[in-house]
Amino acid sequence: MTQPKPRKPRPLGSLLFYFGYFSALLVIGAPMALLSIPLPLRQRFSLLNIYNRFVLFWLRITCGIEYRFSGLENLASPPYVMVANHQSEWETIILHTLRPPLCTVLKQELLQIPIFGWGLRLIKPIPLDRSQPAKMLRKVLKVGGERLDEGLSVLIFPEGTRVPPGKRKPFSKSAAMIACKAGVPIIPVAHNGGEHWDPKSWIKLSGTLSLRIGKPINTQGRRADEVMAEAEQWIETQLAEISAVPRPTLATTESDAAPKDATQA
Repeated sequence: MTQPKPRKPRPLGSLLFYFGYFSALLVIGAPMALLSIPLPLRQRFSLLNIYNRFVLFWLRITCGIEYRFSGLENLASPPYVMVANHQSEWETIILHTLRPPLCTVLKQELLQIPIFGWGLRLIKPIPLDRSQPAKMLRKVLKVGGERLDEGLSVLIFPEGTRVPPGKRKPFSKSAAMIACKAGVPIIPVAHNGGEHWDPKSWIKLSGTLSLRIGKPINTQGRRADEVMAEAEQWIETQLAEISAVPRPTLATTESDAAPKDATQA
């Protein structure tokens, strides 16, 4: 197996990336959103994913980021609840291109962004109002279950927010609660996207980005906390192998409050 390429800052490439990123939102994103309105949901995803695929292509060209994926065969039998660590915007883009349609739990504010938010509304997300935390979990459980009943898969980031490389937050068990109630498996996903796409910096880092998809975790007849613990352990084990920045063990983060809601992309 070839060794991953080292990370290097790409300031000029990052400028070019963002120029194409925002230009494509107008040139590709807006027309695709309009054209997809009368289409069935699965065709909407295919059309809107043209923009996502361009962003990933352009990121590789301008910033020298290569991708190493494994476990794609584990996405063969939807519906399921996908859970992933959350570090950057990269994973919210790439995961929608792997096995659409995929309904994401996300911040309600994202739906207000011109063009971008319009497209999100067309693919049946599960928006959360952070000003009403008491209602968030109930909404995720209700709407998430409805999406699964429709045969759609659901994406949840159980850390509840973006967590930088080298940091850790306990996982909320809401994803497992939805999956256990619906009797569908959980698909765990681990990646090191934040080591190349830092949400707090406009400069991207070149190198090899890894994403691993685990085997489906059975939920039938099991408790949600047991299922979530298995998914979290798998993700942490993979991150220990692919991350350049070590993460603390769960024992060192027990003092942190666990997320009360499911996730916010």
